[in-house]
Amino acid sequence: MTLKIVVPHLPESVSDATLIAWHKKVGDSVMKNDSLVDLETDKVTLEVVAPESGILREILKTNGAIVTSGEVLAVFEIKNIHVETPQISDENDDFDNPLTPSIRRLLREHDLDASKIIGTGKDGRLTKVDVLDVVNQRALQEAEVIAPVSEPVMTEPLKELEPSTPLANLRPEQRVPMTRLRAKVSERLLQAQQNAAMLTTFNEVNMQNVMDLRNQYKTRFEQKHSVKLGFMSFFVKASIEALKRFPVINASIDDNDIIYHGFYDIGIAVSTEKGLIVPVLRDADQLDFAGIEQSIVDFGEKTRAGRLSYDDLKGGTFTITNGGVFGSMLSTPILNPPQSAILGMHAIKERAVVENGQIVIRPIMYLALSYDHRLVDGRDAVQFLVTIKECLESPAHLLLNI
Repeated sequence: MTLKIVVPHLPESVSDATLIAWHKKVGDSVMKNDSLVDLETDKVTLEVVAPESGILREILKTNGAIVTSGEVLAVFEIKNIHVETPQISDENDDFDNPLTPSIRRLLREHDLDASKIIGTGKDGRLTKVDVLDVVNQRALQEAEVIAPVSEPVMTEPLKELEPSTPLANLRPEQRVPMTRLRAKVSERLLQAQQNAAMLTTFNEVNMQNVMDLRNQYKTRFEQKHSVKLGFMSFFVKASIEALKRFPVINASIDDNDIIYHGFYDIGIAVSTEKGLIVPVLRDADQLDFAGIEQSIVDFGEKTRAGRLSYDDLKGGTFTITNGGVFGSMLSTPILNPPQSAILGMHAIKERAVVENGQIVIRPIMYLALSYDHRLVDGRDAVQFLVTIKECLESPAHLLLNI
């Protein structure tokens, strides 16, 4: 029995996708849920898997092809087959670590045993990063064996470079096309700068109380909730409190109308190799600290494994971006249209500040709020940022809801 492998349904906002790479060749035997091909849209990378075990009989679309929803990619023959996979043998069937198709493919390609790799995901699950770490470590070990242990001996002096020697290889260049995601990021950034009256206001926050609270309870927090207590949950909670006080910053412009959102979907900007993506915490005001931290961890795992869906990315009423993880001291984040504001976090540095007439050293973070001045007045933007500062410098506000 044969069936057609087609492009999955794409949302209305996505017209087409680019075929990145086939993972199987014509004639290959394939197990159910094995990865067949990757498709890239301007938002996410989609993995098309085998619906049943069988043989790939014909490939109709090659790498680089532009495809649309429902378009036929290949012809597949359903057949009862057995593919030798010693690295994922029957003895591992009871191993409580469900594997995604992309992870199974990596394990097969590099002849790795899943049960011998320590998973860092939720409940000890294996992630794509865990497997890639093992692959990279093996490559480094092999390189160390091959690498020379001493400087090479010069048997004769270097000859003077001849005038006719080509110099092109001394100034290499490489031209590659933008990925769909990078192109979409570029388009949205230009759109934000061209279509909004963007302005940025700054403030600084003393992180001492948040750090003390986190250090005091982080062990008990992790033991109870099985997730680490980070800084982002404090910023999400503080942002929600400020958004409640200044609802215009949670609003957006639609032509000549202002849409005030009665919910708080907070986007968390994540940097990936292909570009910036912003998964969204739905109804973040209804999540506790543990729920926020777990959601962020889940987003990270899905991003690394290439499993983010459109639902994870669409919408959002406010965005938080953290350049501090890369060492940024100060920046002016660009709006995420059609949102009216974005909060920028930065690196925490010990700085001299004055408290009660005394110069003391405190862990200080600079905050930046970029906003659309067409909708948000400067007073609201400044007071919004001051509210976040107050909430973070007195975390009891967040915990006691006062």
